Amino acid sequence: MFKHEKQLFHPVAVEGPNPQYAVLLQEQLGGGNGELKAAMQYMSQSFRIKDPEIKDLFMDIAAEELSHMEMVAQTINLLNGHDVNAEAVDAGEIQSHVILGLNPGLINASGYSWTGDYVTVTGDLCADLLSNIASEQRAKVVYEYLYRQIDDKKVKETIDFLLNREEAHNAMFREAFNKVQDTGSNRDFGTTEAARLYFDMSTPSPAGTDFPNVDVKPPSFNM
Repeated sequence: MFKHEKQLFHPVAVEGPNPQYAVLLQEQLGGGNGELKAAMQYMSQSFRIKDPEIKDLFMDIAAEELSHMEMVAQTINLLNGHDVNAEAVDAGEIQSHVILGLNPGLINASGYSWTGDYVTVTGDLCADLLSNIASEQRAKVVYEYLYRQIDDKKVKETIDFLLNREEAHNAMFREAFNKVQDTGSNRDFGTTEAARLYFDMSTPSPAGTDFPNVDVKPPSFNM
């Protein structure tokens, strides 16, 4: 069950309209590393998780990502604060004028529609957690790029908040991974002697390169 609270997760505001930047911010609404992708990924992964604590973690973060999506959409809406007029906009803004009527849409900064192909679900908790850690890290990178490309202090406050929440999610997923790292794909398939080999394909090799053997455990399979 979901319940919509009309109060935003964190208040958003802008110092003034900036439709050009609104196009850039669309990346975090409907892009491959955006908020909708994160919400759908974590929610989809949660369906088969047996550990109730980790299942709740995935659903809680998914719900928060939906609230982040609402914040991003409202910021885009404020940045688009002008009348629909396709003749008065740059090429990059045409999509929002002629298709969306300035409504924030499920598209990325290039105008491509959001797709379920962005979502990674393997059914293996270790693999999914590592994927989520990487997803949060990529989202942070995009927000950092966006932060550096605008002078609007109020928009930067929103992005700063979202950046910190992405880091919080990253830490939560890392903690969950530490709890289950000896399960699933990390347990079912061990390592052989081949895992100790390093093939030096670079010529000339960096001076002083050293790859010591790693102490690995033999394969362990459930019968």
